[in-house]
Amino acid sequence: MSDETGTPTGPRPEPIRFFGTTWVDHDGGYAGRRAAVAAGSLAAAVASCLILRFAYEGLAIAAVGGFVTLLVVVMFAICSAIAFRRTWEGFTARPDPDTQASLRGLLAIGFVGALLAYFFRSLTEAPGEKLHRQEYEAARAEHTRRTARRTGNPSRKRRR
Repeated sequence: MSDETGTPTGPRPEPIRFFGTTWVDHDGGYAGRRAAVAAGSLAAAVASCLILRFAYEGLAIAAVGGFVTLLVVVMFAICSAIAFRRTWEGFTARPDPDTQASLRGLLAIGFVGALLAYFFRSLTEAPGEKLHRQEYEAARAEHTRRTARRTGNPSRKRRR
C-alpha cells in the first residue's frame, strides 16, 4: 500500500469477461458466475444448433441438391472444430492479433465450437483464468523484485 494515498501499489489484475477480478481470490460470487457462464454458453450452443437445423431444413426444402447440402454441413463442422481449437488455445496463451483478424470470418461461422469451448473451460475455471493468473503473478513477482530494498550500506560490507 502507498503510505500517502492508501491505495495499493503494483500491478492490478486484468478483469475477465463476466467475472471481473473475482477470479483472483474466487470471491464475490465466483462459483455462481462460473455456473451461470457454463449454463449460458451451453444454452447458446444448443440454440445455435437448433438454428443451424432450421437452415439445413431450408436447404432441403429448396431442393438445392445433396452436394450443396453436404458442403454446408462439412463447412460448419470444420469451422466449428477450428473455432473450438482456437478458442481453447486462447485460454492458455495470448493469440496473435494478425492471425486472429485473418480468421475472424472462419471463427464466426464456427461459433458453435467457440461456445462449446467456453462451456467446457467454465466447468473447471473462469475461461482465461489460468493465463491471467500466470501473467498477474509474474507481474507481482517482478514488482516485488524491483521494489525490494537492500539493507545496510554496501561499502561497509565485510570482506572475507
